[in-house]
Amino acid sequence: MPSRRQRVVVTAVLCVAAAWGLAWAGFRWARGTRMTADKVRAYVEATDFSSLRGEARAAALRELARRLNALPLEERRRFRMSRDWERWFQAMTEAEKGEFLEATLPTGFQQMLASFEQMPEQNRRVAVRDALKRLRESREELGEESETSDEEAEAGPVLSEEMQQKIIQTGLKSYYSESSAQTKAELAPVLEEIQRMMESGRFVRGRRRPE
Repeated sequence: MPSRRQRVVVTAVLCVAAAWGLAWAGFRWARGTRMTADKVRAYVEATDFSSLRGEARAAALRELARRLNALPLEERRRFRMSRDWERWFQAMTEAEKGEFLEATLPTGFQQMLASFEQMPEQNRRVAVRDALKRLRESREELGEESETSDEEAEAGPVLSEEMQQKIIQTGLKSYYSESSAQTKAELAPVLEEIQRMMESGRFVRGRRRPE
């Protein structure tokens, strides 16, 4: 018959095993429920948005916005840089485009626009240049992944020199507010990258933080 000490040891071992089992189950559950660019892509591909009408159409847009907002930064960037969402966006009315863009703006976006306005022109230039550089690097990283198509790898934000100059000279807030929904959609990955850099302290009091 097991001694008291043996029973205590066995009970402790079983408790530890149960705790590890619960932790593993929680990890698997969290991993399964975490939103990814692939899950958003699957939703977009499985839903024929252009054929929807009325409340079903509005619900589909809300669901796409919810999924996009749930993406971590890297996954959000990955989805934004792909062409998977363009089929939906082109099928939206101008009103729907405006509502969708408004619903998917990251937290603190308006504050970022205001802060950018206060930066010296040279710092604006550096911010735009660095954001485009980082997005090009991300695009190249996507191209190295085996599951990424050539089309996705080649996609990404490309701002003309004219557009870059307007952003730098006019300021993001003024330029963004006057832009069409299509232009705002094209700007979204760049603006989100600028916001990420500013929130990380890359630019402090109008000066660029040394790397």
